Amino acid sequence: MLIMLDTADHQTIREGFEFFPLAGVTTNPSIVAKAKGDFWTIQEGIRDLIGAKSLLFAQVIGETAEEMLAEAKLLQDRLGENTYAKVPVTKEGLKAMTMIKKEGIGVLATAIFTPMQALLAARAGADWVAPYVNRIDNISGDGVGVIAAIRDIYDQAGIETKIIAASFKNVQQVLECAKLGAEAVTVPGDILEKMLEHLMTDWSMDQFNKDWKAQYGNRTISQL
Repeated sequence: MLIMLDTADHQTIREGFEFFPLAGVTTNPSIVAKAKGDFWTIQEGIRDLIGAKSLLFAQVIGETAEEMLAEAKLLQDRLGENTYAKVPVTKEGLKAMTMIKKEGIGVLATAIFTPMQALLAARAGADWVAPYVNRIDNISGDGVGVIAAIRDIYDQAGIETKIIAASFKNVQQVLECAKLGAEAVTVPGDILEKMLEHLMTDWSMDQFNKDWKAQYGNRTISQL
């Protein structure tokens, strides 16, 4: 399962890619607006930070399929080949997905809340679908259950569209998506950090350091 960062904050991305094995970055209009800056400066800055080979997902905001297509072309032109256009799963969005794919541009169908939306997006040509796990939970739904249903539908029909689970509030949600076979998750910086944390790991490192210093002092292996 690939791990993406769901943010447009350059410092979070810089630190994330320095320490974690990340495959890319996802953004959306709300995330970009939160970064408070020029749109292209933000997006091109992300591309510079993650490199040409990492995946970058940027969302179109046009209301018609034709507008979405034009924006998808511009996004790939300015942000590189490994840039995917995020397209909302609406009627115009479905039309746009097919048009964008014909131009050889990758598509992520976003704002997925039901398995049927994911099926329609896949048949429209989407490379990825992004179900909103925690947002589904917040409307008394079952976010992980939606992931499971999409996985089952895709496997039964031989659909190659990939699942990038999004919208998380805790690590357990991420774990359940991984167990179900989601090809990727995209998480904010705080969830990424919590995926690594464990009190027993910290305790173990403290014990290792204590035992080492008792025998070798403050010298490192290279100093012995």
